[in-house]
Amino acid sequence: MKSINSLDRGAEILNMPYHMAHNLSQFLPDEFQPEDGICLIAGKELYPELVANRMREAGVRSKIIAYEGETRESLYESFSDEDRIRIKVGKLGKMLKALKSYKVKWALMAGQITPGRLFKDLYPDLRAVTLLAKLKQKNAETIFGAISDEISKLGIELVDARAFLDNQMADHGPMTQGKDKVRPEFIQHGIEIAKEVARLDIGQGVVIRKGTVVAVEAFEGTDRMLRRAGSFQTNQLVFIKTVKPGQDYRFDVPVFGMKTLEVMKESGNHHAYLEANNIIILEKEKVLKQASQWGIQLVGY
Repeated sequence: MKSINSLDRGAEILNMPYHMAHNLSQFLPDEFQPEDGICLIAGKELYPELVANRMREAGVRSKIIAYEGETRESLYESFSDEDRIRIKVGKLGKMLKALKSYKVKWALMAGQITPGRLFKDLYPDLRAVTLLAKLKQKNAETIFGAISDEISKLGIELVDARAFLDNQMADHGPMTQGKDKVRPEFIQHGIEIAKEVARLDIGQGVVIRKGTVVAVEAFEGTDRMLRRAGSFQTNQLVFIKTVKPGQDYRFDVPVFGMKTLEVMKESGNHHAYLEANNIIILEKEKVLKQASQWGIQLVGY
Protein backbone atom coordinates (compact mmCIF):
# COMPACT_ATOMS: atom_id res chain seq x y z
CA MET A 1 0.00 0.00 0.00
CA LYS A 2 1.28 3.48 -0.85
CA SER A 3 1.95 6.25 1.66
CA ILE A 4 -1.13 7.85 3.20
CA ASN A 5 0.14 11.27 2.13
CA SER A 6 0.50 10.35 -1.53
CA LEU A 7 -1.14 12.74 -3.96
CA ASP A 8 -3.15 9.99 -5.64
CA ARG A 9 -4.78 8.67 -2.47
CA GLY A 10 -8.01 10.73 -2.60
CA ALA A 11 -10.41 8.07 -3.87
CA GLU A 12 -8.74 5.33 -1.82
CA ILE A 13 -9.00 7.32 1.45
CA LEU A 14 -12.69 8.01 0.89
CA ASN A 15 -13.29 4.26 1.03
CA MET A 16 -11.19 3.65 4.13
CA PRO A 17 -12.77 2.28 7.30
CA TYR A 18 -13.06 4.71 10.18
CA HIS A 19 -9.92 3.68 12.06
CA MET A 20 -7.73 4.20 8.97
CA ALA A 21 -9.28 7.54 8.02
CA HIS A 22 -8.61 8.85 11.52
CA ASN A 23 -4.92 8.18 10.96
CA LEU A 24 -4.87 11.18 8.64
CA SER A 25 -4.08 13.31 11.71
CA GLN A 26 -3.86 12.78 15.45
CA PHE A 27 -5.59 16.12 15.89
CA LEU A 28 -8.83 15.20 14.13
CA PRO A 29 -11.97 14.14 16.04
CA ASP A 30 -12.54 10.40 16.42
CA GLU A 31 -15.69 10.55 14.31
CA PHE A 32 -14.06 12.42 11.41
CA GLN A 33 -14.66 11.10 7.89
CA PRO A 34 -13.10 12.70 4.76
CA GLU A 35 -16.44 12.80 2.94
CA ASP A 36 -17.99 14.90 5.76
CA GLY A 37 -16.34 17.99 4.29
CA ILE A 38 -14.29 20.77 5.89
CA CYS A 39 -14.52 24.48 5.25
CA LEU A 40 -11.14 26.17 5.61
CA ILE A 41 -11.56 29.65 7.10
CA ALA A 42 -8.31 31.08 5.79
CA GLY A 43 -6.23 33.94 7.11
CA LYS A 44 -2.95 35.30 5.78
CA GLU A 45 0.34 33.88 4.52
CA LEU A 46 1.45 30.25 4.16
CA TYR A 47 -0.24 28.36 7.00
CA PRO A 48 -3.74 27.97 5.45
CA GLU A 49 -2.19 27.08 2.09
CA LEU A 50 -0.30 24.16 3.65
CA VAL A 51 -3.49 22.96 5.34
CA ALA A 52 -5.45 23.16 2.07
CA ASN A 53 -2.79 21.18 0.22
CA ARG A 54 -2.73 18.45 2.87
CA MET A 55 -6.53 18.18 2.89
CA ARG A 56 -6.58 17.73 -0.87
CA GLU A 57 -3.82 15.12 -0.75
CA ALA A 58 -5.89 13.23 1.83
CA GLY A 59 -9.02 13.30 -0.33
CA VAL A 60 -11.00 15.49 2.07
CA ARG A 61 -13.96 17.33 0.56
CA SER A 62 -12.79 20.94 0.94
CA LYS A 63 -14.32 24.42 0.79
CA ILE A 64 -12.85 27.83 1.61
CA ILE A 65 -13.87 31.16 3.11
CA ALA A 66 -11.20 33.74 2.24
CA TYR A 67 -10.76 37.27 3.57
CA GLU A 68 -10.21 40.30 1.35
CA GLY A 69 -6.72 41.71 1.78
CA GLU A 70 -5.63 38.77 3.94
CA THR A 71 -5.92 35.37 2.26
CA ARG A 72 -3.41 34.65 -0.49
CA GLU A 73 -4.93 35.03 -3.94
CA SER A 74 -3.20 31.82 -5.08
CA LEU A 75 -4.98 29.86 -2.36
CA TYR A 76 -8.37 31.37 -3.19
CA GLU A 77 -7.92 30.69 -6.91
CA SER A 78 -7.01 27.05 -6.24
CA PHE A 79 -10.64 26.36 -5.29
CA SER A 80 -13.48 26.14 -7.81
CA ASP A 81 -16.21 28.80 -7.90
CA GLU A 82 -18.72 26.62 -6.07
CA ASP A 83 -16.21 25.83 -3.32
CA ARG A 84 -15.04 29.35 -2.47
CA ILE A 85 -16.21 32.72 -1.24
CA ARG A 86 -14.33 35.90 -0.37
CA ILE A 87 -15.60 38.25 2.32
CA LYS A 88 -14.46 41.31 4.23
CA VAL A 89 -13.11 40.91 7.75
CA GLY A 90 -16.00 41.32 10.19
CA LYS A 91 -18.80 40.00 7.97
CA LEU A 92 -19.88 37.34 10.43
CA GLY A 93 -23.37 36.93 9.00
CA LYS A 94 -22.02 36.33 5.51
CA MET A 95 -19.48 33.82 6.83
CA LEU A 96 -22.16 31.83 8.66
CA LYS A 97 -24.40 31.88 5.59
CA ALA A 98 -21.57 30.50 3.45
CA LEU A 99 -20.79 27.77 5.98
CA LYS A 100 -24.41 26.67 6.01
CA SER A 101 -24.59 26.56 2.20
CA TYR A 102 -21.47 24.40 1.94
CA LYS A 103 -23.16 21.50 3.78
CA VAL A 104 -20.02 20.47 5.66
CA LYS A 105 -19.70 18.92 9.10
CA TRP A 106 -16.41 20.56 10.07
CA ALA A 107 -14.58 23.89 9.80
CA LEU A 108 -10.94 24.74 10.38
CA MET A 109 -9.48 28.18 11.08
CA ALA A 110 -5.90 28.61 9.86
CA GLY A 111 -3.80 31.74 9.46
CA GLN A 112 -3.76 35.03 11.28
CA ILE A 113 -5.78 38.11 10.48
CA THR A 114 -3.65 41.27 10.58
CA PRO A 115 -3.86 42.43 14.24
CA GLY A 116 -4.29 46.08 13.22
CA ARG A 117 -7.65 45.19 11.73
CA LEU A 118 -9.07 45.49 15.23
CA PHE A 119 -8.47 49.24 14.95
CA LYS A 120 -9.00 49.97 11.25
CA ASP A 121 -10.30 48.37 8.05
CA LEU A 122 -12.79 46.32 10.04
CA TYR A 123 -16.27 45.99 8.55
CA PRO A 124 -18.48 44.42 11.22
CA ASP A 125 -22.02 43.60 10.17
CA LEU A 126 -24.98 43.61 12.54
CA ARG A 127 -24.33 39.99 13.52
CA ALA A 128 -20.73 40.82 14.48
CA VAL A 129 -21.63 44.02 16.31
CA THR A 130 -24.23 42.15 18.36
CA LEU A 131 -21.74 39.42 19.21
CA LEU A 132 -19.02 41.88 20.23
CA ALA A 133 -21.41 43.87 22.38
CA LYS A 134 -22.06 40.80 24.53
CA LEU A 135 -18.38 40.26 25.35
CA LYS A 136 -16.95 41.74 28.54
CA GLN A 137 -13.39 41.14 27.31
CA LYS A 138 -12.47 41.46 23.66
CA ASN A 139 -9.41 39.37 22.88
CA ALA A 140 -8.68 36.55 20.43
CA GLU A 141 -9.90 33.85 22.82
CA THR A 142 -13.24 35.48 23.67
CA ILE A 143 -14.00 36.71 20.14
CA PHE A 144 -13.17 33.46 18.36
CA GLY A 145 -14.76 31.44 21.14
CA ALA A 146 -18.01 33.33 20.56
CA ILE A 147 -17.70 32.83 16.79
CA SER A 148 -17.16 29.12 17.40
CA ASP A 149 -20.40 29.01 19.36
CA GLU A 150 -22.23 30.63 16.42
CA ILE A 151 -20.74 28.08 14.04
CA SER A 152 -21.79 25.21 16.33
CA LYS A 153 -25.39 26.39 16.13
CA LEU A 154 -25.25 25.45 12.42
CA GLY A 155 -24.31 21.88 13.30
CA ILE A 156 -20.71 22.52 12.22
CA GLU A 157 -17.79 22.06 14.60
CA LEU A 158 -14.36 23.69 14.51
CA VAL A 159 -11.52 21.19 14.52
CA ASP A 160 -8.07 21.55 16.04
CA ALA A 161 -6.10 23.89 13.77
CA ARG A 162 -3.07 21.59 14.02
CA ALA A 163 -4.98 18.98 12.00
CA PHE A 164 -3.24 17.68 8.86
CA LEU A 165 0.07 19.28 9.86
CA ASP A 166 1.31 16.55 12.21
CA ASN A 167 4.67 16.33 10.45
CA GLN A 168 5.12 20.10 10.74
CA MET A 169 5.03 20.17 14.55
CA ALA A 170 8.08 20.99 16.69
CA ASP A 171 9.72 17.79 17.94
CA HIS A 172 11.09 17.09 21.42
CA GLY A 173 14.81 17.71 21.76
CA PRO A 174 17.37 19.37 19.46
CA MET A 175 16.13 19.75 15.88
CA THR A 176 19.26 21.66 14.78
CA GLN A 177 22.60 22.33 16.43
CA GLY A 178 23.89 25.79 17.34
CA LYS A 179 27.37 27.26 17.50
CA ASP A 180 27.38 27.79 21.27
CA LYS A 181 25.69 26.42 24.39
CA VAL A 182 23.18 28.02 26.73
CA ARG A 183 23.10 26.98 30.38
CA PRO A 184 20.01 24.87 31.26
CA GLU A 185 19.02 27.09 34.17
CA PHE A 186 18.75 30.08 31.82
CA ILE A 187 16.47 28.11 29.50
CA GLN A 188 14.28 26.96 32.39
CA HIS A 189 13.97 30.53 33.64
CA GLY A 190 12.95 31.68 30.17
CA ILE A 191 10.32 28.95 29.84
CA GLU A 192 8.83 29.93 33.21
CA ILE A 193 8.63 33.58 32.15
CA ALA A 194 7.11 32.67 28.77
CA LYS A 195 4.50 30.48 30.46
CA GLU A 196 3.51 33.25 32.87
CA VAL A 197 3.29 35.84 30.09
CA ALA A 198 1.08 33.44 28.13
CA ARG A 199 -1.08 32.75 31.19
CA LEU A 200 -1.71 36.48 31.51
CA ASP A 201 -2.74 36.53 27.82
CA ILE A 202 -0.05 39.07 26.94
CA GLY A 203 1.77 37.03 24.31
CA GLN A 204 3.34 33.66 23.60
CA GLY A 205 7.03 34.46 23.34
CA VAL A 206 9.95 36.04 25.18
CA VAL A 207 13.63 36.70 24.54
CA ILE A 208 16.04 36.14 27.42
CA ARG A 209 19.78 36.47 27.97
CA LYS A 210 21.60 34.80 30.88
CA GLY A 211 18.64 35.05 33.26
CA THR A 212 17.49 38.51 32.09
CA VAL A 213 14.22 39.09 30.23
CA VAL A 214 15.19 41.19 27.20
CA ALA A 215 11.83 41.39 25.41
CA VAL A 216 8.27 40.15 25.80
CA GLU A 217 5.89 39.54 22.91
CA ALA A 218 2.67 41.49 23.03
CA PHE A 219 0.33 42.88 20.38
CA GLU A 220 3.13 43.68 17.92
CA GLY A 221 3.88 39.99 17.32
CA THR A 222 6.94 37.75 17.29
CA ASP A 223 9.04 39.31 14.55
CA ARG A 224 8.88 42.85 15.92
CA MET A 225 9.74 41.55 19.38
CA LEU A 226 12.80 39.76 17.97
CA ARG A 227 13.96 42.92 16.20
CA ARG A 228 13.48 44.91 19.40
CA ALA A 229 15.57 42.39 21.33
CA GLY A 230 18.23 42.51 18.62
CA SER A 231 18.51 46.29 18.96
CA PHE A 232 20.49 45.74 22.17
CA GLN A 233 23.24 44.18 20.04
CA THR A 234 24.24 41.60 22.62
CA ASN A 235 25.06 37.91 22.44
CA GLN A 236 23.46 34.69 23.75
CA LEU A 237 19.90 35.79 23.07
CA VAL A 238 17.36 32.99 23.36
CA PHE A 239 13.86 33.10 21.88
CA ILE A 240 11.28 30.96 23.70
CA LYS A 241 7.81 30.34 22.29
CA THR A 242 5.05 28.61 24.20
CA VAL A 243 1.30 28.19 24.47
CA LYS A 244 -0.96 29.36 27.25
CA PRO A 245 -2.62 27.07 29.81
CA GLY A 246 -5.83 25.68 28.38
CA GLN A 247 -4.87 26.81 24.87
CA ASP A 248 -7.82 26.48 22.48
CA TYR A 249 -6.20 24.95 19.42
CA ARG A 250 -9.29 25.48 17.30
CA PHE A 251 -8.26 29.03 16.53
CA ASP A 252 -4.98 29.85 18.22
CA VAL A 253 -1.92 27.84 17.17
CA PRO A 254 1.53 29.48 17.41
CA VAL A 255 3.66 29.07 14.29
CA PHE A 256 7.33 29.42 13.42
CA GLY A 257 8.48 29.78 9.82
CA MET A 258 11.12 31.07 7.43
CA LYS A 259 10.23 34.71 8.02
CA THR A 260 10.82 34.41 11.78
CA LEU A 261 14.03 32.46 11.19
CA GLU A 262 15.29 35.26 8.93
CA VAL A 263 14.45 37.84 11.60
CA MET A 264 16.37 35.78 14.17
CA LYS A 265 19.43 35.83 11.92
CA GLU A 266 19.12 39.58 11.32
CA SER A 267 18.73 40.31 15.03
CA GLY A 268 21.67 38.16 16.14
CA ASN A 269 19.55 35.54 17.91
CA HIS A 270 20.89 32.00 17.43
CA HIS A 271 18.66 30.00 19.78
CA ALA A 272 14.94 29.20 19.71
CA TYR A 273 13.10 26.88 22.09
CA LEU A 274 9.66 25.85 20.82
CA GLU A 275 7.04 23.90 22.76
CA ALA A 276 6.99 20.45 21.18
CA ASN A 277 3.84 19.14 19.50
CA ASN A 278 2.11 22.47 20.12
CA ILE A 279 3.93 24.85 17.78
CA ILE A 280 3.82 24.45 14.00
CA ILE A 281 7.05 24.88 12.03
CA LEU A 282 5.81 25.93 8.60
CA GLU A 283 7.82 24.28 5.81
CA LYS A 284 9.62 22.38 8.53
CA GLU A 285 12.19 20.60 6.37
CA LYS A 286 13.19 23.86 4.67
CA VAL A 287 13.35 25.76 7.97
CA LEU A 288 15.52 23.14 9.70
CA LYS A 289 17.91 22.98 6.75
CA GLN A 290 18.31 26.76 6.66
CA ALA A 291 18.67 27.00 10.44
CA SER A 292 21.48 24.46 10.31
CA GLN A 293 23.25 26.42 7.58
CA TRP A 294 23.00 29.62 9.62
CA GLY A 295 24.08 27.96 12.86
CA ILE A 296 20.73 28.66 14.55
CA GLN A 297 19.77 26.13 17.19
CA LEU A 298 16.11 25.02 17.25
CA VAL A 299 15.04 22.88 20.20
CA GLY A 300 11.69 21.43 21.20
CA TYR A 301 10.94 21.31 24.91
